[in-house]
Amino acid sequence: MLRWGPESGPVVVMALPLLEEANRVRAFAVTILRALAERGVASALPDLPGTGESLADEAGVGLQDLREAFAAATERVRGGHHAHGLAVRSGALLDRDAALASRWYFAAQTGKRLMREWHRIVDATAREAGASSRLDAGSLKRTVDIAGHRVSGALLAELACDSTEDSPADRPRRTVRLKDDPDSADLHIIGMPLWRQAEPGNDLILTQVLADDIAQWVRACEGC
Repeated sequence: MLRWGPESGPVVVMALPLLEEANRVRAFAVTILRALAERGVASALPDLPGTGESLADEAGVGLQDLREAFAAATERVRGGHHAHGLAVRSGALLDRDAALASRWYFAAQTGKRLMREWHRIVDATAREAGASSRLDAGSLKRTVDIAGHRVSGALLAELACDSTEDSPADRPRRTVRLKDDPDSADLHIIGMPLWRQAEPGNDLILTQVLADDIAQWVRACEGC
């Protein structure tokens, strides 16, 4: 994992979105975490199974595997202090089992909404190839290629019945969304949906604004 900021005190642990969106927003996420370090807030970005530098085969990874790994990473870095979750998009589905004092979400997705997006990707790919393919009940029993990523049927089945609203309600949670996002949020903000860009990108103004909001959130939750 990557680690920034003070060696002690509360730490923010980030969960990137699944599949290709993780690649598109990774530089954006790293810029936010570096900005948090400049504000005196520690942070960590773990590579979960099947992501980043992980040697695990992504085709064998399920949602619960990712949750358990995120929880283990959180426990490892918090060092007896509070840990605060930070998630982008479908990363909000991965913190369920972690011992977090609070959760801060940017453009959070439910599992069902993510599945609808993956349906569209699979359909578009099939049309380009002159074939017909959908993420149907049969897909949930086999490995499926989604934008060049091999996704297990177990992960698809878990996502199909999951929701961020099922996440623990006994910890403070703040949700920030882009201005054009109609879903409810504690704050709507101007910025680019980098996860929809064709290539990885960044938004340096947005990262600073979000880092300010996250740092204020962590300090408010810590009572200082």
